[in-house]
Amino acid sequence: MTAARSGEKETVVGGNLVLVVNSGSSSIKYQLLDPDSGTIAAAGLVERIGEDGGAIEHTTDGRTSTEQVAIPDHTTGLRLAFAKFAATGHDLTAAGVTAVGHRVVHGGEVFYEPTLVDDRVLATIDELSALAPLHNPANVRGIEAVRTLLPDVPQVAVFDTAFFHGLPDAAKTYAIDARVAAAHGIRRYGFHGTSHEYVSGRAAEFLGRPPESLSQIVFHLGNGASVSALRGGRPVDTSMGLTPLEGLVMGTRSGDLDPGVILHLMRTAHLDINGVDRLLNRGSGLRGLAGVNDFRELRRLIGEGDAAARLAYDVYVHRIRHYLGAYLIELGGVDVITFTAGVGENNADVRADALAGLSRFGIAVDPDRNTVRERTARRISPPDAKVDVLVVPTNEELAIARAAAALTETT
Repeated sequence: MTAARSGEKETVVGGNLVLVVNSGSSSIKYQLLDPDSGTIAAAGLVERIGEDGGAIEHTTDGRTSTEQVAIPDHTTGLRLAFAKFAATGHDLTAAGVTAVGHRVVHGGEVFYEPTLVDDRVLATIDELSALAPLHNPANVRGIEAVRTLLPDVPQVAVFDTAFFHGLPDAAKTYAIDARVAAAHGIRRYGFHGTSHEYVSGRAAEFLGRPPESLSQIVFHLGNGASVSALRGGRPVDTSMGLTPLEGLVMGTRSGDLDPGVILHLMRTAHLDINGVDRLLNRGSGLRGLAGVNDFRELRRLIGEGDAAARLAYDVYVHRIRHYLGAYLIELGGVDVITFTAGVGENNADVRADALAGLSRFGIAVDPDRNTVRERTARRISPPDAKVDVLVVPTNEELAIARAAAALTETT
């Protein structure tokens, strides 16, 4: 048994521990947690892999240590993390880790439920990199590194696209040549599925109602942003598509864009495919409009009278309202609207502005409730509102840990 602290409250973490790994192109986020209680034994972040100024931040028992160190690759980064675990009383080779859950962004048409990783599965995830060139290669490197360090522990891939695998045909189909689409796996896949599934379930639990009885709209608003429409606990639409680029305005991604813009830029600005990729994925969204993608910086600039920042905020909210209106019609009305992720959970202005002037639809935000800052699920609509508006903190790591634990227990 391992003691862990959460604030001043001491809890006990049992032997059924799952390591959750979220491997990005130049970073690795990780948590060691008990999937039953949700208690976190330790967590950390490896940053700037393969770049100058590498660093690892590791937190356990309420204490955080940070080390600046060269990190040439993902295996080195995870070795450093494992050393931090051992130095703080959580030697992963002897801590009773029953599974490692990996966030994998794209499962294509192949993977739509948690999957035990073997050589064939890993090779297929790598092949799907054509659909997620910014994400799947990094996910593969993370899995390979952990397999080297914990060869006897089951590895489980949990896919961002899985929750949206069963979208209705009308919602998932692009209106391009059907033969071309079939040959190249082109359809709307949706992303942030682990978060949307977790948050919609928690919203139903908070309201004391079965998910099957609810029509829900969930806004996952972070540096990446997406929205989903759910009926009876299952998604009927979502804003992201073939890639995480479609949909809402994001920190550095454009969201919805006339495809003709790409053709125009290639013809007139002479951008090649890599230049277009950089522009739309890394140089657009809030950063492209205002020069910053941190919402705190954006609000500071707005407070200073920066017109570009004001416009960026207005475009951001306009796109949210655009999708809200579409999904209200698609669902034929909504019972609950939920905000989650960094911006959704912490920015009261976005929530208020996104839902302003909608009282005729039974949608309203209570100003006092909306400005309360808590780390628990809460209602921010007035007591007599027809539609419940909630803020529900997401916990993708816990969802991944529980999925990995459930799969390994049954197999």
